[in-house]
Amino acid sequence: EQSLEQMLISSKSVELSNKQLEWANAEKGKLNSHWYPSIGVTGAYVHSINDIEVRQPLDQYTDPAKAYISSIIGDNPLINGILDQIGQMVLTVPLAPRNIATIDATASWPLFTSGKRIIASKIGNQLVDASKIGREQVISASQVKLIECYYTVLLSKHIVEVRQKTESAMAMHYSNAQKLEQNGLITKAERLYVEVNYKEAQRELNSARNNLTTVESALRTMLSMEDSDISLTPTTPLFIANNLPSKESFKASAAEQNYIINELKLKSEIAKNQERLEATDYGPSIGLFAKQTLYSYGVQSNLVPRTMFGAAMNWTLFNGLEREKSIKQARLSQQSATLGAKKAQDDINVAIDKLYGELNNSLDDVSTLGTTIELSEELVRMRNKAFSEGMATSTEVVDAQVMLCKSQIGRLAAYYKYDLTLANLLSICSMTDQFLEYCTNSQLTIDN
Repeated sequence: EQSLEQMLISSKSVELSNKQLEWANAEKGKLNSHWYPSIGVTGAYVHSINDIEVRQPLDQYTDPAKAYISSIIGDNPLINGILDQIGQMVLTVPLAPRNIATIDATASWPLFTSGKRIIASKIGNQLVDASKIGREQVISASQVKLIECYYTVLLSKHIVEVRQKTESAMAMHYSNAQKLEQNGLITKAERLYVEVNYKEAQRELNSARNNLTTVESALRTMLSMEDSDISLTPTTPLFIANNLPSKESFKASAAEQNYIINELKLKSEIAKNQERLEATDYGPSIGLFAKQTLYSYGVQSNLVPRTMFGAAMNWTLFNGLEREKSIKQARLSQQSATLGAKKAQDDINVAIDKLYGELNNSLDDVSTLGTTIELSEELVRMRNKAFSEGMATSTEVVDAQVMLCKSQIGRLAAYYKYDLTLANLLSICSMTDQFLEYCTNSQLTIDN
């Protein structure tokens, strides 16, 4: 429990997954922002090459006047000539100077978007859910790595203890062999054989101690305790779980809880909503808008009002088949995620079969090696006694001691393999947190 707590605090992988969850929450907030109005300030400066004015020919006014006068007093050359001269003129009314500038406050609020905002909000929620699943997957994988590293240290400590006992037994046997050689009860060759095996036991003990130092350093690194003076002494024993569920039960749990399967299913739902989101571009969008001019130079208020508000509609009828291609891509993403979930389910079932079989093999090894250890211990006792009485050779004693050492280490390795296999099996089923429960409730541990 202490190691897991420290790992969750110091793990960079867990910290990275937390940042990804924060990103997903921020993305959700960004997608939900379309429900609110947008307010901004715009400004522009414009220089026109030509004058900004209205040019209106007067003939459209003088021609009706000529016709009206002629209907009353008849044709009058003088009046008609004056009106013709006036009709050839162009009335020019300046509207604005060539240089104008404006600063406007604008606001817009979409009221109808063909369902775009609703679907975008669903996608945002699903992105957060996917990030939560990813975070749980990272934590589970980190727990499995910690379990492996933790029990590697524990296994190495036990191996050092076994090697130490073997080295002590061989040292005693070597001392006895020297005495028997001096008394002429054994030959020099037999004493040398014992000495060689004694030196080998010393070498294996030193190798085990060096390996323990290496794996302890790895555990310190994983827990970010490289510079700490705290002693790393694993107290949780190697164990065999009680009442392990059936293989079919693990498969059912994996089908419902596996992180990869659930993430792919969620990605399929996101792709489905993405397809619906792209389809909303076929519909119109309607919203309110308002504009207030804060500063104006050269633009008269009687030409362009300072305050305007109203409603607007935007409806794209054709955009070069971009919508169709986006919908097709989303549909393909959904199909890929669905197929990926089905394939992952098959792969997971195969992995569960393999891991469950390895658990049973480890159980068989523990049972068989337990009997072998009992036999080896009795054989060592008998041969040591026979050797001291000159009834057994040094080779027989050494062989018995080596067999005992191998049996003890093999049993430790079987426990170790069982626990690591169980951790991986629980991880596949997204049940890594139950590992400590199995350990706490187990009655068969390496200590008993």
